[in-house]
Amino acid sequence: MKNDPSPTALTVHQASRVLEVAFDDGAHFRIPFELMRVYSPSAEVQGHGPGQEVLQTGKREVQIDDIVSVGHYAVQPRFSDGHETGIYSWGYLYHLGEQQQALWARYEERLREAGVSRDAPMPVASGHGCSHH
Repeated sequence: MKNDPSPTALTVHQASRVLEVAFDDGAHFRIPFELMRVYSPSAEVQGHGPGQEVLQTGKREVQIDDIVSVGHYAVQPRFSDGHETGIYSWGYLYHLGEQQQALWARYEERLREAGVSRDAPMPVASGHGCSHH
């Protein structure tokens, strides 16, 4: 099993809304904030199993207000829409960067299937949120 590549540089570009990340294997990606946001690894987005994913819309203009390190293996961005529960491991960022074309295509397909626009506002969350207390 190969070690996950480690990032050598991480830059948040507010104007172009991309996270630029360079890895020690020479890979270099510019990952749009919107892609990061709609593929957030958080339970809020991913759900609790296959088919449970919550389709995210209206994220084209989303910004990253802040980004903090989580140990030596991940970052946790705070998005301008208040979402901050996604913990992006280096491996996951690499995956988002490497697969972004396929991921965009899948996102667009899911939007089509759901009959919603990429810019549709998210439905306001009702009281059936996940609480694990």
